[in-house]
Amino acid sequence: MTTVPFFDLKRQFSLLRDGVLSEIASICDAQAFILGPRVEEFEHAVETLCGGGHAVGASSGTDAELLILMALGIGPGDAVITTPFAFFSTAGCIARLRARPIFVDIDPDTFNLSPEKLESCLNEECDRDETGVRTRDGLRVKAVIPVHLFGLCCRMDEIQAICARNGLPVIEDAAQAIGAEYPSSTGTRRAGGIGDFGFFSFYPTKNLGAFGDAGLAIAQDEKLANRMKVLRNHGMSPAYHHEVVGGNFRLDALQAAILLKKLPRVAGWSKRRNEIAQYYRREFADFAPELRLQAEPYRNQLGERGHIYHQCVARTVKRDQLREHLKNSGIGTAIYYPVSLNRQRCFAELGAGSFPESESAAREVLALPIFPELEDREIELVVDAVSAFFKK
Repeated sequence: MTTVPFFDLKRQFSLLRDGVLSEIASICDAQAFILGPRVEEFEHAVETLCGGGHAVGASSGTDAELLILMALGIGPGDAVITTPFAFFSTAGCIARLRARPIFVDIDPDTFNLSPEKLESCLNEECDRDETGVRTRDGLRVKAVIPVHLFGLCCRMDEIQAICARNGLPVIEDAAQAIGAEYPSSTGTRRAGGIGDFGFFSFYPTKNLGAFGDAGLAIAQDEKLANRMKVLRNHGMSPAYHHEVVGGNFRLDALQAAILLKKLPRVAGWSKRRNEIAQYYRREFADFAPELRLQAEPYRNQLGERGHIYHQCVARTVKRDQLREHLKNSGIGTAIYYPVSLNRQRCFAELGAGSFPESESAAREVLALPIFPELEDREIELVVDAVSAFFKK
């Protein structure tokens, strides 16, 4: 029997029930379900949150990424650099367009793409000609996708500088990081609004979650954003006239209305997640280095705003034993992610090689309960159970 759930969406809904159902009723009364003013309002709200750019609501975070890649014309003969330690869709979208994902290993403390390894990849595994950067077998490298994993921004200043030297656009995978801040040399920036593009997922368990799938892309270039708006609607503009082939990637008005209702609460929810993470960090300090939480490199500059803790991920070589102990103690956990992408069967033909930091993380990471409605007594039960394991 589970004493402390890993996640419980019902608790959040109970606090928002009347307001959310009222929003749903208004959409039902209007019978206007596809795109429309609520979607536009939500797009503008996220633009404001991210400090600018041009937002394009989409049917999921995956489809938001696809829109960006399609707008850039990425396809056969191209390659895109990203991390092997992330949710599948980051690399899956690249492969779906028949381009090749090229993997760069992570920093072991942050789990994010390593700028040093990115530079090594571009300098040692690629060539340059008049058309740009190419792999040794002739694929044109078209973009870099750093992933702000678990709510912590990558080292974007360094990544952007490397990409600028190589003429490569930066696409932020901010699917798990809405509202996270980064201490750029140009001032504090928000996830999704730092690079040339960014995209978010509003999967129900995210810090800002829809009632189903929903996503959003941001482009700093208005023309490319407008292209994405055409692409998300089957490439149609005007009605029933198609100059390009797009897809059905539209954000529903119902989801936009629900997200607008939740958006003002996101900062408070993320603050509560951070409070829980700090409690875990203090209580588990005696077990280091045997048990380590994801690093917080921006805490001195940004405090709680430097990590929004979509997940609170610890790592230990005793991961599987710890998880079994917590299960027997009634504590819910999850593993993000048990197989690094270079080891996924569908990517076997890439011959991507070994990425030791990603593969080590996949063997050692364990996500602990951290949703905002978690009660103090439940947090203490998690701490007691983890402590009992490492003290025995």
